[in-house]
Amino acid sequence: MMAIEWGPLFAHFLSLSLMAIGGAITTVPDMHRYLVEQQHWLTQSQFTSSIAIAQAAPGPNVTFVALLGWNLGINAAASGQIAWLWGLLGALTTMVGFLLPSTVLTFLAARWCQKNRERLGVRAFKTGLAPVVVALLVATGWILASTPSAASAPWHPWLLSAAAMLLVWRTRLHLLWILTAGALLGWFGWV
Repeated sequence: MMAIEWGPLFAHFLSLSLMAIGGAITTVPDMHRYLVEQQHWLTQSQFTSSIAIAQAAPGPNVTFVALLGWNLGINAAASGQIAWLWGLLGALTTMVGFLLPSTVLTFLAARWCQKNRERLGVRAFKTGLAPVVVALLVATGWILASTPSAASAPWHPWLLSAAAMLLVWRTRLHLLWILTAGALLGWFGWV
């Protein structure tokens, strides 16, 4: 990754920010396309590991964007003691690019929607976004589940996921109980 490529990376994350309807995680398919498939700046393993580590860590959902940028910077550094500076540059480039437009747009849109919340168009827009968010989340899950090792994975986790989905959908069981049960099953090595 050359110095001149930081600009297009920043611009790409600026545009992704405006597509992040439903959260940063919904832009993962396009990040994967750009960073792994098109530019070859990250490997599949680096990409999925960055997301997994960031999602497992406490804090905001968007931290995976910084971790992707960190890995981009580390990969761009030749090696040596300044690699962490390149990692920091990558994290700042992706985070500022990703957060700036959506923050400004959210601030302005929230103020306008609050003033006009009773208008039919505003209510219809909010209702219409629900299927878009669901589709983007399904696409994200598809990208993360389609790693090479997923094809040879056992069917038990898929069955457990389907059962958890049905429990959430059809019962009033709190989601934290389902997450706790899944954690215990994993801890005992049953899944």
